[in-house]
Parts: sequence; C-alpha cells; structure tokens
Amino acid sequence: MIFIIPNCTHFEDDPMAVAYVDVPETLVTTYLQMMSPDQFRPAFVSTPRGVEILECEAPDVDFYRFLYSSVGYHLRWRDRLLMSDMELSTVLRSPNTSIHVLYVHGTPAGYVELEKQGQDTEVAYFGLRPQYQGRGLGKHLLSYGIARAWEGGARRVWVHTCNMDGQHALINYTKRGFSVYRVDEQPMPDRYRS
Repeated sequence: MIFIIPNCTHFEDDPMAVAYVDVPETLVTTYLQMMSPDQFRPAFVSTPRGVEILECEAPDVDFYRFLYSSVGYHLRWRDRLLMSDMELSTVLRSPNTSIHVLYVHGTPAGYVELEKQGQDTEVAYFGLRPQYQGRGLGKHLLSYGIARAWEGGARRVWVHTCNMDGQHALINYTKRGFSVYRVDEQPMPDRYRS
C-alpha cells in the first residue's frame, strides 16, 4: 500500500514514493505528564476563523485510516495500519477511545485521539496533515485534546513522543504544561526502517 502525502518530497525516479523522515540510529522516546489541570497552559483564547474541532462519535475504519495515514505515514506511523478492520473497529468503538478531528474550512486537517486508562488519559495520537503544519493549528488542537481529557475526569494526562515525530511535538507538549518524567533510548527498531 502506497500513500501519497501532499507537500512531501517525492523521489524523481518514483513519484509514488513518499520521502520519509530520516531514521536515526537510536530511538529516543520521551514520556510527559500533567498531574493537575492547574499545570495546563492552553494556547487558545478563541478558535481561529474557519477552524473547528469535532468529536467523531462513530468513527469508521476507512475515515480513521485516512486520518492516521495522512497525519503519520511520512513519520513512519504503522501500528494502526497493521491492524485488521475488525481489530481497529474494536479500538475505535471502545468507550475509552475518543477521536477529535480538526477541520479547516471544512477539510480534515488533523486529529487528536484520547484513550482513558483507568484514572489516566493518554494523548494516544496527535498530529496535523503536512500541508496544515506551520500555521499554529497544532497548539489549538492539542489544547482542545488536553481540555477534553481533564473534562472527562482524568487524574493524570500523559503523552509520549519520540525523535521520529514532528520537529515541534516536544516543544508543543512542554508549552502546554506537560513535564518530562522519563526518557528511554534504544537501538532503532526495524519497524521504522521499512
């Protein structure tokens, strides 16, 4: 399966091949958390014009795969693409999972996925499609997701990111009030090399 990601560099000899992020030798995973809503520093005062964020109350597998692929394929996100439709549908329809889609003038531009884990809520997936990056939309989407997590009764909100994610991810998380509580390093897993 090949995905064409708009605004990504394509190789001249194969216009169907997507240019991926470079793969370093070491995978560095950073875990961050907020222990109280008082730590939350939202980016938004009001929603930018033409932007809305809607909860996808009954996400279907095809729409979710579109979001997941268009946001993360060039970053080598693969986990959800390897799931069968039935496995993915089970995750998406779980009462512990919520999907919130950012629209810009009616077009899906990104999403945040929250997963309740007991009294914790994880920002499980978060990102923007490449053509919507660099416009300040990520801070609004992340702020929305964090606010929803706290509104849902979380005692702790957490997220992890790695050096394969977008270059502004870690900065955005810390600016919103997350604090680093663990950093893991390991040789780069093979799943990121293909």
